[in-house]
Amino acid sequence: MQSLNLRQIEVFRAVMITGSISGASQLLLVSQPAVSRMLSHTEQRIGFQLFERIKGRLYPSPEARRLFHDVENVYRNVQRVNNTLQDLAQQRQGVVRVVCSPSLGHGLVPSAIAAFRQRHARVRVSFECLRHTLLRERILDQQADLGISLFPIDHPNISTLPLHDMHMTVICPADHPLAQAGSRAPTLERMADFPLVGYGTETPFGNLVKRIFERADLPYQPMIEVDSPQHACALVSNGAGYALVDELSPRLWPRSTLAMLPLTPPERLTISLVHFSREPLSRLALGLTTELREILADAAGQSINPTLKIADKKA
Repeated sequence: MQSLNLRQIEVFRAVMITGSISGASQLLLVSQPAVSRMLSHTEQRIGFQLFERIKGRLYPSPEARRLFHDVENVYRNVQRVNNTLQDLAQQRQGVVRVVCSPSLGHGLVPSAIAAFRQRHARVRVSFECLRHTLLRERILDQQADLGISLFPIDHPNISTLPLHDMHMTVICPADHPLAQAGSRAPTLERMADFPLVGYGTETPFGNLVKRIFERADLPYQPMIEVDSPQHACALVSNGAGYALVDELSPRLWPRSTLAMLPLTPPERLTISLVHFSREPLSRLALGLTTELREILADAAGQSINPTLKIADKKA
C-alpha cells in the first residue's frame, strides 16, 4: 500500500462532500473522466475500495468514512498554509488569530474583537472557540497568536498571564425552589435534592465541579452531561435542573429565565491570556488584550489584575 498525495486527497474529499463524480468535477473545475480516473487510481494505490458503485451512484465504504475525518483535518491545515502564503504575498502584517474557551466566546471575546476592529479597521481577525485541549494545541502549533482561557494551561512552552478573577455561581430556573430562599445561599446538600446539569470529568469544568462536591462529601452525579456552561445555561433555562457555571455565562440569558445564586464556599476562576512562550505578543495582539481587559472591568465593575503591561492602544 502506498500513501496518498494532496491531489488524490482533494479528489477523494470532493467526491465525499458532493456524493458524485459530476459534483466533484464541478467543485474541482475538471472533467468527470479526470475525476473517475483519479479515484480509480487512488483505490488501486491504497489496495481497497473507497466507494461502492450501485446503479450509477457512489456510496462511501466504512473505510472511506473513517478516512474522511482525517482528510478534513489535512484540508483545514492546507487552507491555513494557503492563507499564510496569501498574507505573505500581500505583505500583510495586520492579522490577529485568537482562540478562546467556549464560556468566553459567546459574549466577552466577541465584544473585545468588535471594539478592537473599530480602532483597527484594516486588521483581519481570526476567531475560534475551542475546548481546552484543542486550545492548547493551537497555541503550541503556533496556529493562534493568543488564547483566552478560563483554566490554566500548564506547559513549558506556553506563557500564562492572569487577566481577571471571577467566581463560580449556581444557576437554576427563576421560579425554582432554590431561588426562593432570598439572599441565603443554598447549600450543596440542599441542591442534591434536584437534578444536576453537569460536565464530563474529562473536561476542566467537570473536574472542578467534581472536586467541589467531593470537598462537601457528596457524590458528583449529574443527570445531564454537557460540554460547556453555555449548554448548561440553555438546559437550566428550560427547567432541566440546576448547574454550576462561571459567573459570565448566565449574563447572556434573560433574568426572567435564570436565577444566579452564590456558591458556598466560593470557588474562584481566573481568566488568563496564553501564548507561545518563544514568541512575544505582537503589538496588535496586545491591543486586542487591552480591549478585553476594559470589557472585563466593565462587566465585573472592578479593576483587573494589573500584572500584564499592555501597549497603548493608540499606538
